[in-house]
Amino acid sequence: MNAPVTSDATRLSLSESRIPEDVFHAQRRENLARWPTGADVDFEAAVELHRSLPCHKQLGWVMRRAVAEQRCLTQPRGGVGTFEMHRDLMVTLDKEGLADIIPTTTDSYTRNEHWRLAQQGIEESEKAGRSVLNGYPLVNYGVARAQQLIEAIDKPGILLTGTSMPKLTGEIGFAGGYSGYLGSGIAYTTSYIKELSIEEGIRNYQYLDRLAAMYHERGIDLHRRQPGFLTGTNIPPSIAIITCVLDCLLAAAQGVKNYGLEMGETLHLIQDAAAVATCGELCREYLARKGYADVFTSVTLLHWMGAWPQDDAQCAAIISYGGTLAGISGAASVTTKSTHEAFGIPTPQANAEGLRMTRMAIYLARNIRLDGLAEYEQEKELIRREVRPVVDKVLEMGDGDVAVGTVRAFAAGVLDIPWSPNRFCKSRVMPARDADGYLRILDPGLMPFPKDVMDLHEEKLRRRAAKENVPFGPDLAISSVYEIAEPIAKLLPDKWNG
Repeated sequence: MNAPVTSDATRLSLSESRIPEDVFHAQRRENLARWPTGADVDFEAAVELHRSLPCHKQLGWVMRRAVAEQRCLTQPRGGVGTFEMHRDLMVTLDKEGLADIIPTTTDSYTRNEHWRLAQQGIEESEKAGRSVLNGYPLVNYGVARAQQLIEAIDKPGILLTGTSMPKLTGEIGFAGGYSGYLGSGIAYTTSYIKELSIEEGIRNYQYLDRLAAMYHERGIDLHRRQPGFLTGTNIPPSIAIITCVLDCLLAAAQGVKNYGLEMGETLHLIQDAAAVATCGELCREYLARKGYADVFTSVTLLHWMGAWPQDDAQCAAIISYGGTLAGISGAASVTTKSTHEAFGIPTPQANAEGLRMTRMAIYLARNIRLDGLAEYEQEKELIRREVRPVVDKVLEMGDGDVAVGTVRAFAAGVLDIPWSPNRFCKSRVMPARDADGYLRILDPGLMPFPKDVMDLHEEKLRRRAAKENVPFGPDLAISSVYEIAEPIAKLLPDKWNG
């Protein structure tokens, strides 16, 4: 059943260009035939379903309102292995967690299109009375069950799939009433999979974006979102923003009109606020350059994506601080975590508790902004000076075509992602935290950052090495990866009684 989605007859040369209608319809027929539940996708019925949803259950509308009203919405992650368990989880996140957006995280088998194994996981979960899958097997349960999940909540639903292969989950999710989908061709392919080429990842998300655009043509404002947190390690804002810009341009070329951008928190207040501001600004700048004047963009921050401590109190501080960062940055939403992060999938109650902690922090930080603060303005300008040369070089390498330029740039190392598992990514660029807590670039690899910018990064990192009396080099990067997970007594020792 897991046959290739595109035959020779429906495969075009790689390009950012919009997939022609006849080719796209042929691709859809092939895609929906890959698993029995695909036959239940009825586009016209799906359009009517979305039209019947109240505005507050349509994520496109909700994100536009959040930006207009300068609100910061809350959204957790969450997914378990049976329909009943997952419905209960979604209701708990809605009612007890007061989440503004309700997620469905798919399981690893679904992410990799191993639907037969996902079916076994469903059966084992039902026998055990607990989930043996790390997410919800959306494709196996199909459209009708997805509709029932959306009916059970009073908020918009978003799919969090963590996959480079979104075609069938996207079809079933949209047909079931989910109005948001997280994922993109560059970010997820370089972050989550080893053997799939970046070209194939781009092609797969061009399909999903063309599908979202098809709904838009019928008046359904679906929200597509790009996961700029990348490999879940220390990602300097400029590297995340570069992928945001390129993925956003690829989506706009397929006709997407409502596109969210995500940034993983660095846990530095000024840097995170600067990142949110410049991410939105630079995406709009390049959209305008390419002639896309009507694409709405919003920016989401994510709670710390690196290693977490095992101490509940430390975790609670990270969660609360993360909400504060999101509130002050002006992010339209924040994706939350729980105090169970270091141990695995949280209970529904712990997940809801993390949501409430975050929501309170956002309330306490309401209306605080950093505009005009010298250090904040300097950091924004530094990020701009890091992003523009790389994006401009990618466009140059593709002769103006984002898809072609992206593939060529990764092959040349002009585009790079720290600690990427993907073999088509050189993964030479290396970040580290400086003495002031900012994420800096220790080794740029072959990325074309300006020399004076890299001199500044080196100066700040050498200051940290001297302060801690450690060598300047890769160990700075490695220790930065594990830093936040360390016991608080090590991070902030009692030096007077030591």
